[in-house]
Amino acid sequence: MTVISVRHALILAAVAALTTGCGLPAELDREVDPERTAAQTQPRSSAEDRSGTGPSAGAQPPTRGAAGLPPSEDGQGCPGAGVRVSAGVVTAAMGLRAMTVTLTNCGERDQRLNGYPDVRVRDVDRKRMNVTVLKGSGPITTLDDPGPHPVALRAGESAYSVFVWRYSAVDPATQRGSGVYVEIAPAAGGDRQTVEPEGGLDVGGTGLLGTTAWQKVVD
Repeated sequence: MTVISVRHALILAAVAALTTGCGLPAELDREVDPERTAAQTQPRSSAEDRSGTGPSAGAQPPTRGAAGLPPSEDGQGCPGAGVRVSAGVVTAAMGLRAMTVTLTNCGERDQRLNGYPDVRVRDVDRKRMNVTVLKGSGPITTLDDPGPHPVALRAGESAYSVFVWRYSAVDPATQRGSGVYVEIAPAAGGDRQTVEPEGGLDVGGTGLLGTTAWQKVVD
């Protein structure tokens, strides 16, 4: 089981490996400068990470609000299922994209997760797109994935999954090829909630969307 401390999130990229494995930051670096060797690559300073700069800044694990709950983006209360789903900022590096999705237990009962989110992608007309949703990040990129494992969320606690994809052709005038609406459930058969990522998922009509298993956000 992989658990990432929120206190380290400002220093480590959201989806960086806790071991010496290859995480998304290294992959994003290769996208930006593919000819740079590992010996030439210098780690960013903690000050740079805290400033929110750099290619992996937008794909950080979520942090809790002052009251223990991330603020609701739509201003609404807790849905009937007792969980609230929200999408983070889309991080872009050349053709690679990443986005953190957060699930928060906004109810009073404990919530349990074990595995991957169930995802559907719809276009600007809300028609379902022929996007293949993967459990894991391959063959899109190399990204640490904790795999299915029990995650227990008490009231106010959160878990997150990282979505990754490659850019595909999108018509900027009509938004054709862009996943404007993303329906996300905690697991297959669960109640889906719709999020609208800023700029949409430019995954194309027949693209691949990788996901990591839910992992808990801890203080």
